[in-house]
Amino acid sequence: MTDTAAQTGDTGPSTTGGLLHGAQPDVAGAAGHRDHPQRVGFFTDTSICIGCKACEVACKEWNAVPEDGLELTGMSYDNSQGLSASTWRHVAFIEQRKPLGSQEPGVAHGPVGGAGGTEGMGDFDVFAAAGRLGATVPEPGAPAGAEPGAPAGEISPLAPDGRAELRWLMASDVCKHCTHAACLDVCPTGSLFRTEFGTVVVQEDICNGCGYCVPACPYGVIDQREGDGRAWKCTLCYDRLGAGMEPACAKACPTDSIQFGPLDELRERAAARVAQLHAAGVPDARLYGEDPDDGVGGDGAFFLLLDEPETYGLPPDPVVTTRDLPSMWRHAAVAAAAMAAGVAACFAGRRR
Repeated sequence: MTDTAAQTGDTGPSTTGGLLHGAQPDVAGAAGHRDHPQRVGFFTDTSICIGCKACEVACKEWNAVPEDGLELTGMSYDNSQGLSASTWRHVAFIEQRKPLGSQEPGVAHGPVGGAGGTEGMGDFDVFAAAGRLGATVPEPGAPAGAEPGAPAGEISPLAPDGRAELRWLMASDVCKHCTHAACLDVCPTGSLFRTEFGTVVVQEDICNGCGYCVPACPYGVIDQREGDGRAWKCTLCYDRLGAGMEPACAKACPTDSIQFGPLDELRERAAARVAQLHAAGVPDARLYGEDPDDGVGGDGAFFLLLDEPETYGLPPDPVVTTRDLPSMWRHAAVAAAAMAAGVAACFAGRRR
């Protein structure tokens, strides 16, 4: 038995393989890997992401992912819009009308005077506000609403001391490499498989383009490439892992917002980081996807967020879409048996 196997108690394929939901402490063992290394993954700390998109570029360069348009959304400076078959890493830019410092508890950024007393974006034009950042501001203590260009009845984007009342949330999104990966469960060709590192990879050369994996993903990550039809997504740089290298995106990240390593170690590090932010007066900080008891059994790529998951385009309570398959098949079998019994009864009545 190897040292790794001794640490994990793994002497062969796990007897808990084939689970569609619930606790799964050894995903690689459940997939049939013997004497496998520790499960690895990503911890993305969005609180230190600077939106440089170095991770996007590194991912494309290493994996030879084609360019996919680079079109501005019209809502922010984001020019890649979201994850797709040709964007395996995506850095979201989210502008909010909320002070950068002194974070307030509660994250409901509703209308003026709404929950928490915070302002919502509404029809506020962030580009126009940016254009006024060099404007002359009144003396300290003057009413903020008296500033030139301030929306009627609202606080100006410039505070009396000249400080911008906007904050940017930036987050590098990626495939979550779920513990219970519905995309893998529904793949009819075996194109998707679980690696010895616990990650989920698509073998595009045997993908038949059926597309079953696309609606199966609770995060909307996996996608089919236009003009190709095959499914593509992040591989967590499986080829680099096999050579003892870290994934290209984590290697390129200048602030260590994207951290790679053994998943258990990353979870401990993330919990400590959240505690640090709470102590520093950032009560909105929370982890997303790290809980092994959540609807997908925990993610291999999880995040530290500064707002609700929906703000970042993430589902608040993801659940593996294949969780109810056994009960669905049981109900279908009962319905089929009832129908067969009814047909048999009809024929029996005719004979009489």
